[in-house]
Amino acid sequence: MELAPAATALPVGFQTPVAARIAAAFLLAYRGNTRAAYAADLTHFGRWCATLDVDVLACSRAHLDAYVEQQTRDGAAATTIRRRMSAVAGFFAYAVDEGLITRSPATRVRRPAAGDNVQSTGLTVAEAGQLIAAAEAHSPRAAVIVLLSLLLGLRVSELCTATVADLSFQRGHRVLTVTRKGGKRQTMAVPPRAAAAIDDYLGERREGPLLCTSTGKPLDRHALWRLIRRLAAVAVPHLADRLHPHDLRHTCATLALDAGAALRDVQDLLGHADPRTTRRYDRARFSLDRSPSHQLALLLPSAP
Repeated sequence: MELAPAATALPVGFQTPVAARIAAAFLLAYRGNTRAAYAADLTHFGRWCATLDVDVLACSRAHLDAYVEQQTRDGAAATTIRRRMSAVAGFFAYAVDEGLITRSPATRVRRPAAGDNVQSTGLTVAEAGQLIAAAEAHSPRAAVIVLLSLLLGLRVSELCTATVADLSFQRGHRVLTVTRKGGKRQTMAVPPRAAAAIDDYLGERREGPLLCTSTGKPLDRHALWRLIRRLAAVAVPHLADRLHPHDLRHTCATLALDAGAALRDVQDLLGHADPRTTRRYDRARFSLDRSPSHQLALLLPSAP
């Protein structure tokens, strides 16, 4: 099996020819950010194996249980551990399919529960409005970024890979077809305010990336992240040092639910394969408002 250049940068623990071939072949099944994330996860696992002087294909379930335990001790988030183990399990499943091992040692390895805690529920309606106003004052491109993030809940990767050709009309709606995780294509309705911002930004341009630099190259995720922080410094300065583009996606979910949208419709909007992911946003939006601490504070005497 010939290895593609994008998949040959493998970690120390994957340098044996057979392991390297399987890792490369496994990664070729994914694209873009998913491939990069899984490559980083296999790198982490490979380096851990190297510290034990164990080849990855010689790992047993006990090794993988120890790997999970070590990550927990190191303070890794449950979601991080689950993602890394998903990459590791995929690698071993591929090795089984290729007949290099008889069974996957990852089959029954326990992974930490995902949990219901969402670290951010995003912005309030007022904060979202302030961010939109700051974006519209900044530039037409900034307005498109913020409106598509807040109204469609797009991921950074979906924004950065969208092209002008992905825009069209269906049943009287302006639509944008985006590439979701795993390469799935989804057509999404673009509300009039966002559609107007797109038309203002594009002008007469009819091809190329939807979001581009002054040289016509696609805007990358790092530039988009920096722009969101600059806008936050103006619009929501109390969040300027920690607002992340993904927080706008959280905002889309929580405000849509607040507006009365059905949970299933929000799941479809965000492209969540698992409805439990969407339900975590639903629970999170009430957790602070319903905290018993508010009632407790009312019972305690006020300061003299």
